[in-house]
Amino acid sequence: MWTRLTDWWSDFDVWNAPLFTIGGTPVTLLHLLTLIALSIALVIIAARVQSLLARRVLARTHLDASTREFVASIVRYIVLVVGFLIIVQAIGINLTTLNVLAGAVGVGIGFGTQNIIQNWVSGLIVMFERPIRIGDRIQVAGIEGDVTEIGARRTTIVGNDNRAVIVPNSKLITDVVVNWQYYCQEVTLRLEVAVAPGSDVRVAEQLLRDIAKQNQDLLAQPAAIVNLMTITGGALKFELIVWTRRADMTSAIVSRLNFAILEQFSRHDIKIA
Repeated sequence: MWTRLTDWWSDFDVWNAPLFTIGGTPVTLLHLLTLIALSIALVIIAARVQSLLARRVLARTHLDASTREFVASIVRYIVLVVGFLIIVQAIGINLTTLNVLAGAVGVGIGFGTQNIIQNWVSGLIVMFERPIRIGDRIQVAGIEGDVTEIGARRTTIVGNDNRAVIVPNSKLITDVVVNWQYYCQEVTLRLEVAVAPGSDVRVAEQLLRDIAKQNQDLLAQPAAIVNLMTITGGALKFELIVWTRRADMTSAIVSRLNFAILEQFSRHDIKIA
């Protein structure tokens, strides 16, 4: 009996023994290993193609960084899909026999991937309309930060705490998006300052201008604007308008200005209302 088992094992070809059949084509262990190895190689090649296209080929064009990344991402997905079909055909699996099964699976996948398709379409809209670009400071769905990457399905936003938030592209189309740098790189900050009646308004005005000049995060041009907005209601309300290119530090800049206003007003006997 041992001799028969040994003879059977020696005659058994473990690599080419059929494991199951797809569309009348027997699939062997060698087929599976080849499919896995080639698929891994395909993923690596597609990633390299994306990187080469975005950072070298498209970098020579007039396209901005976000558009380059998006186009390269689309090309990567195309390479993956086409490459996988070629691999399956190359190892001997006839895909034409799977039309009925593919149709049924396609319907199921269509229902299950509605959000993915929606994000893809939204990504195309973002690419062509360009409401946001890489480097813009935006606020969407309660999240504020700098756009660091715009992919085919999602956009990466990094906040002040260096925490990356992955936002589906559909949010950029359906939700209200605040883009601090849509028209220009300068961000406008407006501070309201209310002082008690009887205060010297000219001194308060000059102090606000000096405080703005001394803040290194603010632009010298355009110069700060100080408006006296209200003189009734028990308070004299000023508005300080300044500009900065540090969109990632707006909260910190406002805080520093407020501290400086309190200190300078206290030194010059101007009371906050």
